[in-house]
Amino acid sequence: MDYRFHLDSPLGGITLASDGEALTGLWFDGQKHFGAGLSGRAEEQALPIFEETERWLTLYFEGHAPDFTPALRPVGTPFQLEVWELLRQIPYGSTVSYGDLAARIAQRRGRARFSAQAVGSAVGRNPISLLIPCHRVLGADGSLTGYAGGVEKKAALLRLEGVLLP
Repeated sequence: MDYRFHLDSPLGGITLASDGEALTGLWFDGQKHFGAGLSGRAEEQALPIFEETERWLTLYFEGHAPDFTPALRPVGTPFQLEVWELLRQIPYGSTVSYGDLAARIAQRRGRARFSAQAVGSAVGRNPISLLIPCHRVLGADGSLTGYAGGVEKKAALLRLEGVLLP
């Protein structure tokens, strides 16, 4: 059974999804790929995982790096899961480029190179925004590219984390 919960944030409405135990989705209302993987029969219900996620989001939007992470269970291909795990390793207030992530994957796989475009596609399909911090990934030139929630939100999130934008 899928569950969902809606809350408001300083950047607009957010919809959370869960399998009852872990967070499976977090989307800004109306973002690209909104609700991907969420069944049409998702039941609106308050759950402990939603309360914990709301506590995390409150700290985050107050400008703090939360010292805990709710249980996460993103659903994707093995490659997407690999990319999303790398995203989770980007520290609060830091950024990397799509090329940096591609180089890490290439190194893991013993290859000379890996496609930054393939990485970008996986980053763009991240189903758990903010907690899997895809907003911390920039273009090679430091540009704010490719955020499913919109470039304005990406800029606001990075400013909140103290990242100096060009």
